[in-house]
Amino acid sequence: MSYAIGLRLIKPPFFPLKEINIQVINGTGSSNMELQRITHEQIEHIARNEIKGNFLSMNLVDVRDAFIRLPWIREAKVKREWPHGLNVTVEEHRALAHWGSHALVNTYGEVFRVSIDEKLPVFIGPKEDSAQEVAQQYQRFSRILAPIQQDIAEINLSPRHAWRIQLDTGTVLELGRNEIEIRLARYVSVYNHSIARLNQQEPLAYVDLRYPDGFAVRMPEVTPHVPRESGGRKAT
Repeated sequence: MSYAIGLRLIKPPFFPLKEINIQVINGTGSSNMELQRITHEQIEHIARNEIKGNFLSMNLVDVRDAFIRLPWIREAKVKREWPHGLNVTVEEHRALAHWGSHALVNTYGEVFRVSIDEKLPVFIGPKEDSAQEVAQQYQRFSRILAPIQQDIAEINLSPRHAWRIQLDTGTVLELGRNEIEIRLARYVSVYNHSIARLNQQEPLAYVDLRYPDGFAVRMPEVTPHVPRESGGRKAT
């Protein structure tokens, strides 16, 4: 999707810049996209405050950098369009998960800093450089879990490179450091005719899948029911 921003501001009299054309692409190069996170007001702000000079003298690198500084812009390309236009191609970040409590991870596994109040899985890792690995494993884990229709709420990669998953049901799966996908696939393969029948009221609290020939489970804690006393006296 293309957006044309007309400029009605004072510009140099010779070769003035009159129009900015915004084209939005996604990570695959498809261009028939709409702006999701960037507003027309932000684009107009750049046009009025960041573009210096006329069609010939403006610095395209500076213009590109101004777009890149927008929090939701991952990449931008800028070129002149004779005789008085500027073509800007932008790619917005597509949020895949929260990175801890202070940032987001996009679909490339890159960390970027924008605050949003959206329900997304949480990725936790020893350093930001590990976000790409966590994102890749998230995709693999999700495919393995698909047959039992369970989603990932949190993935934790420890400094010792051990993996732990918390499902949206609240169940924690301890995968360890080795054969993590094989262990998760084993959990899925026996879930419906074994694990799911252990408790019909609440999901399991914890499943340790690090055993070579099986796994250990922990049932959820059940709060005992305390009957209410009748009458006006208080229990002491």
